[in-house]
Amino acid sequence: MNRTAYLDFVKPSLLFVLITLVAMLRALPAPAAGTETLTVAGGCFWCVESDFESVPGVIGAVSGYTGGKTANPTYDQVTKGGTGHYEAVQITFDPARVSRETLLSMFFRSVDPTDAGGQFCDRGNSYRTAIFVSNTGEKALAQQAKANAQSALGQTVVTPILQAGAFYPAESYHQDYYKGDKLVFTRFGPKRQKNAYKAYRKACGRDARVKQLWGSNAPFAGS
Repeated sequence: MNRTAYLDFVKPSLLFVLITLVAMLRALPAPAAGTETLTVAGGCFWCVESDFESVPGVIGAVSGYTGGKTANPTYDQVTKGGTGHYEAVQITFDPARVSRETLLSMFFRSVDPTDAGGQFCDRGNSYRTAIFVSNTGEKALAQQAKANAQSALGQTVVTPILQAGAFYPAESYHQDYYKGDKLVFTRFGPKRQKNAYKAYRKACGRDARVKQLWGSNAPFAGS
């Protein structure tokens, strides 16, 4: 086969291969949208982490500190006051499976947003509620969720919407505390972490108060 004949054969063959490849690529499913984060403060971060990790579409939640000025704060520093930080949780989610609007609605209905002094049995600035936003779009969604919550309750919602800043993950022993098996000593006696968590949550009155406020619209009460 001479060069001209060879090229005449190769050109249509390559074109056929390219057309086939394009068709195959078009048939492939579109890549999943990137993950997003939502940072909220809702009192005890063990409880918020436990609640939201049960939501389909949530990939994970990290307990931590944010909203203050102290770099790399410790739990003792935050709870004693003076750092300006909240106990907060950074929720990573797949927006193709659960929307930010849905998560914000669930957040308001998992706390007492009328309480400006803390949450349930946990009192003080570090236990107050808050939503942290990074841009105008997130702020608008948070404001709408807050307005909806206030309308549904018929009471003033005091939860502030704040500009997001540095988020510092809490100490490792706080992460996934609600499902830990380590033996810990509590005022209820020695218990496995997951059982200590359940005892604390009940004694703190979290679910009882949330049910009182939100009734059947409370998504996590009793979890």
